[in-house]
Amino acid sequence: MTLTVIDLDPTGWLVEETPTGARPVPAHRLTTHFVERLSPPAWATDLLVYVHGWQTSPDSALATTRRLLDLTTAQHERRPALYPGLRPWRPWTVLIRWPSRSLPSLGGYRRIRDRAHAMSTRGHAARVIGGLLGYLDGRRPDPAAPPVLANREGQYLHLVGHSFGCRLLCEAVQWAAGEEPATLGWSTPQPHGRPFTVDSMLLLQMAAPRDAFATSFTSLPEAPLRGPVVATYSQHDRATGFWHLRAERRAGIGYAGIGTAPEPVSSIRMLPPDERYPLRALDHPFVSVDAGEVFVRGFGPAGAHSDHLRPESAHLLLSLADHSR
Repeated sequence: MTLTVIDLDPTGWLVEETPTGARPVPAHRLTTHFVERLSPPAWATDLLVYVHGWQTSPDSALATTRRLLDLTTAQHERRPALYPGLRPWRPWTVLIRWPSRSLPSLGGYRRIRDRAHAMSTRGHAARVIGGLLGYLDGRRPDPAAPPVLANREGQYLHLVGHSFGCRLLCEAVQWAAGEEPATLGWSTPQPHGRPFTVDSMLLLQMAAPRDAFATSFTSLPEAPLRGPVVATYSQHDRATGFWHLRAERRAGIGYAGIGTAPEPVSSIRMLPPDERYPLRALDHPFVSVDAGEVFVRGFGPAGAHSDHLRPESAHLLLSLADHSR
């Protein structure tokens, strides 16, 4: 299987299907559950963890993740020369699903915003997702380890979030901060004794205020990230523009890009699928990517908020994976 699914309840705790229905996984069985369900296969070159966003049903989350994987496969097969480090590209993906449905209204937006925040800060999502990342990191052949401890290439770990799912990922990575040296950026020294290390984090149309990295996710520079935090934005995104502005009195990252952050923010435009991203464009602690010419489709209250399933997004993800080598 190239795609595995785990589900969280409204408190952020992991649930599993049983003969009598879904139930929370007992705390003492959390690691055992990961072992039973989530063993990265030896054939995988890259491990992807995807968290969906607002207004996404379980079936839609599955279809969205599969669509993104199909786009990366097609892009790599069509233009392999753009990714010299990805020979081959064999991703294995974990989809994290959570209850994100609400009415398409201001009240519904606030409800899911508050739930995403509460699941991590008062609930268990940060611990559960952070534990998952630690488990995956421990099971994969580490590309940063001495050759005797890794296979020829190792396996690389990438995080991808959309909308409010980006908040859940940031909280999970921040959960592990505090004991690590600053590791943002591929050019920084390798961390030691880490709970896990992430090689890149791609945040598609993040539903959080522009200054979230300076006010809410302040520990990310000390978190176990070896690669950059890359966030896309488009002014055709009404969910993080119109709705976010009314819910939080300021535009969201998905509408206006990353504002202030603990480290300098590099700003670039989203490139077409046939144009290579140079390393210097992405090798920064924070990268804000203008997708205003790409993410344009969408109707109704959310606008182009979910127009991220594009070849250009696949190209950006593949470029991050390539430059992680």
